[in-house]
Amino acid sequence: METIYITHPLFRLHEMGAEHPEAPFRLDAIDTQLQRTGLADLLRFLQAKKATDEDLLRVHSLHHIANLKQNAPQDGYYSIDADTRLNVHTLEAAYHAAGAGLLAVDEVFSTTSRTAFCAVRPPGHHACFDQAMGFCFFNNIAVAAAYALEKYELDQVVIVDFDVHHGNGTEDIFAHNDKVQMFGFYQHPLFPGSRHSPPAANMYNEPVPAGADSATIRHIVNTYWLPQLRQLKPKLLLISAGFDAHQDDEMGQLQLGDEDFAWITQQIMQATTESTQGRVISMLEGGYDPASLSRSVQAHLQVLAGLVNG
Repeated sequence: METIYITHPLFRLHEMGAEHPEAPFRLDAIDTQLQRTGLADLLRFLQAKKATDEDLLRVHSLHHIANLKQNAPQDGYYSIDADTRLNVHTLEAAYHAAGAGLLAVDEVFSTTSRTAFCAVRPPGHHACFDQAMGFCFFNNIAVAAAYALEKYELDQVVIVDFDVHHGNGTEDIFAHNDKVQMFGFYQHPLFPGSRHSPPAANMYNEPVPAGADSATIRHIVNTYWLPQLRQLKPKLLLISAGFDAHQDDEMGQLQLGDEDFAWITQQIMQATTESTQGRVISMLEGGYDPASLSRSVQAHLQVLAGLVNG
């Protein structure tokens, strides 16, 4: 069973200005690594489809969608905040980034493929119900989760977010929704500065200090995540795959290596494989150092594809 790799040319046309870290080079670095290592030959490549407003309205307000449409520029940029800007291609790219997850859901439920990686830009996990922020416009993983719950009548999905930044948008959208359980760690304090205390009962997001290393993160996974994941028996595992917790990525100060992302992927897949029947969808979030990003995506994909153990 081949792992699906979903992307789109639009993702390279979205950019937010010179020197912005969330830039097209991120996908270039990943593609180069996959070609160089031969991993690309083992994947099934698909082009992302465009999400509809109906798809987005499961997790975003009509006001939010209308606001982005109204402010999409005909030339130049429109700034949502200091770090989040639309160019001429951003809105179409964002619609297709959300659509990548929809395609992945349909593929893992209706074909022999069980795992998918969506190499998307812009990322999504900071986008809240009614607000774009933190490089994110639509919450890609949330759009996929809501679609899967509705179309395939699932009673439980799990979202795992291992980005260095808190997936505040995903938590905003799904807090208190007992059909969605979210697991994550994030550096605190760090953007976006949010920390829900006490968290909703379906949220298992653990703040960790700058400098937290592999042992700290593996303890969280082993002690807090895996026992819960085994009990929940989700029908679908979704991953917000940010690789900026890597020790070489200057966006954060956590100390993970390539092998840690492989290990986390293996552990959460093993804990859920019986109930999900191996269905896993991963969507790219952060990761801004091209070398560590490309190696970490490779390690993550090799586990998704069953080529190596984590």
